[in-house]
Amino acid sequence: MRSKTAWKGLPPNEPPRHKFANFGPWGPAPTPPEYFSQDEGKHTMSPKDDMPDLKGRDGEGSVQVHLDPSQKIEGATVFSIYGKGGIGKSTTSSNLSAAFASMGKRVLQIGCDPKHDSTFTLTGKLQPTVIDILKDVDFHAEELRPEDFVTEGYGGVMCVEAGGPPAGTGCGGYVVGQTVKLLKQHHLLDDTDVVIFDVLGDVVCGGFAAPLQHADKAVIVTANDFDSIYAMNRIIAAVQAKSANYKVRLAGCIANRSKATDEVDRFCREVGFNRIGHMPDVDAIRRSRLKKKTLFEMDADEDILACRAEYLRLANALLTGTNEEFNPQSLPDRDIFELLGFD
Repeated sequence: MRSKTAWKGLPPNEPPRHKFANFGPWGPAPTPPEYFSQDEGKHTMSPKDDMPDLKGRDGEGSVQVHLDPSQKIEGATVFSIYGKGGIGKSTTSSNLSAAFASMGKRVLQIGCDPKHDSTFTLTGKLQPTVIDILKDVDFHAEELRPEDFVTEGYGGVMCVEAGGPPAGTGCGGYVVGQTVKLLKQHHLLDDTDVVIFDVLGDVVCGGFAAPLQHADKAVIVTANDFDSIYAMNRIIAAVQAKSANYKVRLAGCIANRSKATDEVDRFCREVGFNRIGHMPDVDAIRRSRLKKKTLFEMDADEDILACRAEYLRLANALLTGTNEEFNPQSLPDRDIFELLGFD
């Protein structure tokens, strides 16, 4: 890591450096373009036409880079789960994993959040992250065994927490890439039927959009309220941008913790999208999180059985019934306000 004195300033005659020029084991930032020129000892902006053309291969001009072909996940159907922060992506991902496992599928769930809480209802505990485990061995991945970073959860679901860099440093895309690389090195993807990436919040920067490079289908978890639909609109734009260079396509959205779905359905009609699932706001789901269990492990009551049935239906639909490719067009922010706002 850089020394603490590195931020105190530059020698008088040294040209300006990019402040993220070297941020340690999280991966180097690209060499920045020279936006500044020396003019009588002052920094002045270069002409606009000297700015670089960033159009080209996916990821050029940012820390994110295009996907190494050797790191493609082959043989499994890969889902990437997105949505507003706190909307229930981890609950949805874990119960979908349990549903796929109940159908006899071999499932791997990868949590992509520094909080590393994606898989605890499957395993009953918080797992250490891949990035923390790599730090413990000074990033010598060859010293790791599968059991060091993979935990078997309910139904035989393989659970991995990729984690992320410390706040304000590094790139989440690098962490996701290293996790997939590690899984491939240990052949843990060879016999997998379903892979689920559970991605942090509604951050759709180049780094945390990295799971879309691996995904076949992107699923958005939302709710019947303005904030969730507003986030969904921006995620649609990010997925559509990524689909220009990768195979990922939008599978649909799930209305979660929602008594009604009228606002979600109105938005979907407007942009050409589709709601593929609905999880009502029932206390059984909250209780399952407190008990560190999936719905498939809870004592059966009417609500539990109904939720299980919906997750099984949804899992089957995601594998077989959503072959229709949606091509929604995200709305400008002002149009979202006009569509969902009240007079």
